[in-house]
Amino acid sequence: MKDAPVYDIAKSYDWNYDHAPPDPAHVHVPAVPGNWTFCGIPVNSPLGMPAGPLLNSRWIGYYASLGFDVLTYKTVRSRYRKCYDVPNLLPVSAARLDEEGIEVEAARDGDPVRTWAISFGMPSKDPSEWRADVERARNLLGAGQVLVVSVVASPEEGWTLAQLAADFARCAAWAAESGAQAVEANLSCPNVCTQEADLYLSPDAAEPIAAAVRARVPHLPVLLKVGLFPDRERAASLVEAVRSHVDAISATNSITGVVKGAFGGLRRGIGGRAITARCLAETKMLADVTAGAGLRLVSVGGVMNTQDVQERLAAGAHHVQLATAPMLDPGIGLQIRRELAG
Repeated sequence: MKDAPVYDIAKSYDWNYDHAPPDPAHVHVPAVPGNWTFCGIPVNSPLGMPAGPLLNSRWIGYYASLGFDVLTYKTVRSRYRKCYDVPNLLPVSAARLDEEGIEVEAARDGDPVRTWAISFGMPSKDPSEWRADVERARNLLGAGQVLVVSVVASPEEGWTLAQLAADFARCAAWAAESGAQAVEANLSCPNVCTQEADLYLSPDAAEPIAAAVRARVPHLPVLLKVGLFPDRERAASLVEAVRSHVDAISATNSITGVVKGAFGGLRRGIGGRAITARCLAETKMLADVTAGAGLRLVSVGGVMNTQDVQERLAAGAHHVQLATAPMLDPGIGLQIRRELAG
């Protein structure tokens, strides 16, 4: 797909929001063999995209026309939040990341880009704007496609856990009213330093949040977006705490790293090829943990091609999401579908 629209990393989040592809692509989308469902909803394939690249309805309509069937609207809040300054996507050089917090270097000019440092900070448009836009996004999807809306709380100083959970639930209810077919509570963000950043590591915090969201959207699938677990025991504790409230776990929300000379020395999420192997290992571990709890598993992180998709499905994932790969090459979904079809 030569000259296809892509996210312009030299421009701001708001510029890319305003300059989304104006129309869906008009291309043939190969069928993927098999019977697929997303948390009980029939879908055309196991392919999807996480919240990061899907800034608004036009980006969602664009990628939906390019072979992605589970589209996750970029994380929304109960109030406006500004995006971090450029760079929001910084190419980096990293062979492989297996642990949190490793130092990496910015890529040099001319280096092939396969790994990115991600620095958005979970921005959100005002609810009046995003609620209307979610409705537009739903209307752009066809049969066999699902709109997920990612939500997060916006805690103020001194908030209790109950207030945090209520804010998650408020956004979930608004998303449902606007047409979301599933809601994803984002319990992990490596790029913020506030209370909502790593809730997935605390079962005592995750459980009331999941319960509050479930209470407000009782008829929709509920997913939890999580980051990298330090060990199986921590993952099992989280799953045991939330299993009665949610339908699926989505992992992994990147792996944190420190980019030498950038972002003031603060950690940022790293996505792309450097995290492929570690996220595959995480999928294998979580597949066992979630299967025992009757939950579905969405595998995210470092999925770049057909082989990666096949490995995630073989490892026990029910759905596979790509982020940086389609941002680099919008036609990757079509290519994967052709290769899956044989």
